[in-house]
Formats: sequence, structure tokens, C-alpha cells
Amino acid sequence: MLDDKRAESFVLSFKDGIALLKQPDGDTVLRSPDAEITLERQSSGFRTALRVLASDGATQEQLLDLVSREGGGEGDASKVSDYLRYFTQHGMLCHTITWNGSRLATLVPLAPAWREIPNEPARETHFELSRFIYLRKDAGQFVLESPLANAKIVLYDSRVITLLDTLIEPCSVEDLYRAHEDIPRVSIAMYVRLLLRCQALSQVGEQGCLEEESALAQWEFHDLLFHTRSRLGRNANPYGATFRFRGKIAPLPAVKPLPLSDEVVRLYAPDIQALCENDIPFTRVLEQRHSIRKHGEQPITADQLGEFLYRTARLRVLSEVTEEGYERSGRPYPSGGGCYELEFYVAVSVCEGLSPGLFHYCPKTHQLYRVAGWTRELNELFEGAYYAADQQSMPRILIILSARFQRVAWKYEAIAYAAILKHVGAVYQTMYLVATAMGLAPCALGGGDSDLFAAVADTTPRLPWGSLSWVARPRESVKFRGERPANTVRPSRAPRLAWAPLGSEGASKRTRPYYDQPIRCPFRHIRPTSRVTASSVFSRSSADKSAGSVRLNYSFARL
Repeated sequence: MLDDKRAESFVLSFKDGIALLKQPDGDTVLRSPDAEITLERQSSGFRTALRVLASDGATQEQLLDLVSREGGGEGDASKVSDYLRYFTQHGMLCHTITWNGSRLATLVPLAPAWREIPNEPARETHFELSRFIYLRKDAGQFVLESPLANAKIVLYDSRVITLLDTLIEPCSVEDLYRAHEDIPRVSIAMYVRLLLRCQALSQVGEQGCLEEESALAQWEFHDLLFHTRSRLGRNANPYGATFRFRGKIAPLPAVKPLPLSDEVVRLYAPDIQALCENDIPFTRVLEQRHSIRKHGEQPITADQLGEFLYRTARLRVLSEVTEEGYERSGRPYPSGGGCYELEFYVAVSVCEGLSPGLFHYCPKTHQLYRVAGWTRELNELFEGAYYAADQQSMPRILIILSARFQRVAWKYEAIAYAAILKHVGAVYQTMYLVATAMGLAPCALGGGDSDLFAAVADTTPRLPWGSLSWVARPRESVKFRGERPANTVRPSRAPRLAWAPLGSEGASKRTRPYYDQPIRCPFRHIRPTSRVTASSVFSRSSADKSAGSVRLNYSFARL
């Protein structure tokens, strides 16, 4: 066993970003990115201790000895101890484990709210690695972090990284001593203390069960990490509108350039002033808003689609370019910093006046631009929406929200992704209210297949962030329309989707769906026996041969 005779103390040093400045009047200033501390009329021993902390660092005992050798009395030593405690509590000091002159690991504070490093645990206590920790590379070193802690551990030596492998299974400090005889015991004990400070270890009970609070047990790793890294308090990352790419990368324009399309649809634009005067009261809309998963048989018209998009997503104003070179705009829904990065894609299976396919909506021209015709992938998107909507009605129109992520990331740091999710929520509410006022049946979908959408839209770098289906309301759901009576519609049954195969009579260059009469037995809560595309289960019905239709036959298993 290696000799582990060494002082059981951490080497203290100022963390990166803290500068020690000497003023002309003899005072010393500690300057950090967050604060500036002026230390007046300090003794020479105290100033020497500060210089050591700003360079290679030293243990607390070494710093006190240094002050004593410089002629300082008990008062100076007490003052140094008080300041070390102050620096530690305000997240200014790093704690490093060294051995034979080399660093093994360093605890780096990320926020002022400092927690004391715990004492060495009892030797019979068993721990294992927390499910929330992760390792990443930063500045050429491995860094261990956890969303539970406001500090990180920089790992300099491969042996302390290997020690983490032992902690995958429950073990005690004594187990670590036996498994890693190439590391001094005192260093292992100090390392465990740092891991506990970073909440990288979870205690295991006597029955071998992980002791985790019920509130924490319900968090998933990615949710907690995203939450803590997009908020202040547990990280030291730059935050907010930093414009970090100014002068390096040109920002995207406020409105996406018009796509090349072989079909452009000019949409109906309603009279907003007339709506302001005659539309139903806002409180009534707000109180009646809810998700409607069943729809009427009467399809949405192109004019209704145009009114819906005009009232929710059109470009109202294009602002002047800011001094940072950032172009902003204004639209019916709110968006942080005027980013308006969300793009609206309209997937149509049945719409009176529109052929099936995927369209991109331009908020500036209020037009739809065809992106793709009806494809097998688009059919799968509708299948996924059907299951996401609790299998009550096959959607006829999907509004899919994509995002130009760079519009937000160019301006904001640390919060770009979180800001986009907030914007999606604002759009959802806006679409719900407009759809309710128009007497439509909206239903926001909680998830979807991003890669499938990218395959349809050919926008691999730009994945969807949300989607909403909406159709005409069934008769029993039409409760009000104010001064504009609603059309009478019949109760919905799930529609029957069919294909016109390529090469068949009447088929275009793209495969396309159509609907005939509703299926007599509506879908119940069922699931496919295997993952199949709708195109793989079509068979021609003898009853429909004269009409040239192709029935859709699902293979289902009852739950």
C-alpha cells in the first residue's frame, strides 16, 4: 500500500475569473464577474495570503503559518480564517485534492449559495453514484456535474475517474480503500467528501434500496438538468441576451425566405376590425376553451384555415433593425425579444379547397407554399396524431410548429431552448382561443416524431417543437358562436383513409389520400399489433372497385 501520510486538508485557491488588484492608496480589490470587494488597510501577511490564493493556493494551515511568519499576531490569523469562511460562502474558493505535488480533483463553486463540505461518512455507510450525475469534457479535462448541486468537480487524474466505476454498485468507504490501493486513503476520503458535496452519491439503505425522496424520485435526469441549466442559481454560465455571435455569424432574418414551391395558395384574410366589433366576448371564449378530440363530418374550408392562420400567426409589423443588427417583428402571439422563431407548417389530409399534403405558411404574404404531397411519411404523421389524441378521431389538419433555433440562440445564451418552449405554449393558447372563437375543434398534441416530420419536410436541422390538430366541431360541441351562427354538423366517426396507388388511373405523381363514407364502427381504444404504415395494410374492396377506392384495413389487438 502506498504511503498516505499527508495533511487531511484541501488546497484552497481563488476560482478562475477572480482578479487581485492593488489600488494606489494601498487597498486591495478582489474583482469577480459578479462583484467587487475592497479590502482596506490589510497587513503584509494578509496581502501575501491573498496572493497565494490567487496563484497556486495553499491549505488553511499553511496560510495561517504564512501570516504568522510575516509578523502577524492572533488577530491577523483570526481575520484570515474569517475571510476564508467568507470567500467560501460566497463561492469564490476552489477546494483541491493533491498528492505528490499533482492535482487529483478540484471542487469548483458555480454559485454563491455555498454548502459546507460534509465530513467523512461512517465506514459502514453504503453509497452509489447518483442517477443525475454526468461527465463531460471542458477545457481539456473531465468535469463531473449534477443538476442537484451548485458546484462541479474537475477530474485531473485517471485514477479518480476509475474510482467512479466502483461506485456504480453500492459500496462503503472501506470497499473503496480495498479496491483502489493505488490511491492514498486520505485522498479517497476527501474525494468522497467532494462527491457528497456535489450530491453525486446516493445513500443506500440496509435492504440495498436507494434512499431517494419521493419528490426527487419523480424527476427524470434530462428534465432536471434542463430545468437547472436554463435557470439561475446552480450554474455560472452566461445568461440572457449576450449576443455571443455578434460579429461572428449573421443573424437570421425575422421572416424566413420564401421556399421554392410549385404550388402557392393565397389565403382568405378576415376583416380584423369587424371581428373586434362583432366577435364573441373574450371571457366567454376563455371559459369555453377546451380540447375537443371528436370532430364533425363537415371538413374545414380553405377560408376557415386562412382566417385561423391570419388571426394567430400573421406578421403584423416588421420592426427596425436593432443596434446589435437584429431584426424583430410583431405577431398576434407574444415572443421573447421579438424573436418569432416559430414556423407554421400545415399538414392537410382533408380540407375543402386544398389538396392533401404539407404546406409552409408565410406570415408576411399570408400564403401557403406546398412542401410535399401526400407521402407515406405524412400518413404516419397523421397516424401518430391519431394515437396522441386518444384514438377518438383521425385528424384532418395538423398545425406543426417548427423553430429556427438560431434566431433565439444568436441573441440569448443558456435560455434559448427554454424560451422556444415558452413560445410554443403561448402559440398553443392563442390557437386554442382563436379556434374556440371560430367554433372549431382544437386539440394540442403532447408529442410527435421529429425525424418523421423532418423526412416529410426535408428540414433535418429544423425539427418540430409542437403540433395541434383541429377540425370542425361535432354538433354537440357547438355551444356558441356569438353573432356568427355555426354551421350545423353531424357527430363524427373516424374517417377512412385510402390511397390512390402510383400508376393507377387518376393518380398524380404523388401518392394522395382521400376519404369516402365514414367507417360504420368508430375506433375504440385499440393499438396496432405492430408498427406498420397505413400503406402496408390497404386492400381493394370489391364493393368499392367501381369507384376506384382502396379501403384501409387495420390490424388491431384489443387492450
